[in-house]
Amino acid sequence: MPIAAKIKIGDLVLEAEFFDTPCAVAIAAALPLDACPQEWGDEFYFTVPVAMLRDETATVRVKVGDIGYWPPGNALAIFFGPTPVSTGPDPVPASEVNLVGRIVGDAALLNKHKGAKLIRIE
Repeated sequence: MPIAAKIKIGDLVLEAEFFDTPCAVAIAAALPLDACPQEWGDEFYFTVPVAMLRDETATVRVKVGDIGYWPPGNALAIFFGPTPVSTGPDPVPASEVNLVGRIVGDAALLNKHKGAKLIRIE
């Protein structure tokens, strides 16, 4: 059963959910998280206090609104549009991410918050 969460950045609040996988549950257990997001194209990413290996969900095929965990950097990635290695409208991570959740709603709204200094997931 998915775990409900909220992503807050600036004045934007987006509903999200984390999946029922060991990696996603570990991240949800670490909430709330406050971080200074880095950007890679239309992706926010930031380190989280969770160390996991790639799992059966690991992929480079993600969609706008997906939330992934990037094992090499212990980082959470929120995809809201193309990244520098995209060849179309879909985001492409730098390498495989564990799919841990998704935004429920319009992830493209995150575009208006590029340059933000703080993101909170609760």
